Amino acid sequence: MQVQFNSDSSVMGTENVAERIENQVRQKLARFEERLSRLEIHVRDENGPKGGADDKACTIEARPRSGKPIGVTAHAADVDSAARQAASTLAQRLERHFGKAGRHKHDPSPDKVL
Repeated sequence: MQVQFNSDSSVMGTENVAERIENQVRQKLARFEERLSRLEIHVRDENGPKGGADDKACTIEARPRSGKPIGVTAHAADVDSAARQAASTLAQRLERHFGKAGRHKHDPSPDKVL
């Protein structure tokens, strides 16, 4: 699974931040790794230098090997918390997505004999 990390200029996009958040997200979504082709992680400061509560946002988009991309966004006071919240929400959505696909797989209907 390929992971792409993006941050805006107001969030420190250093290796340490990127590596730390990527590790958090990978750990939370490890059970889906074989079913995903790519994750895109975007972190940003919603209102830049002004400050404020819950102004850091993390958006994670997962691209299943089959199907449409699934994305979530979370807001928190710091990027690490926002990433944790977004990863937890995405894990729930992926569980529903893949669980639903598994439930709908069934044997084809037998041919009707008249």
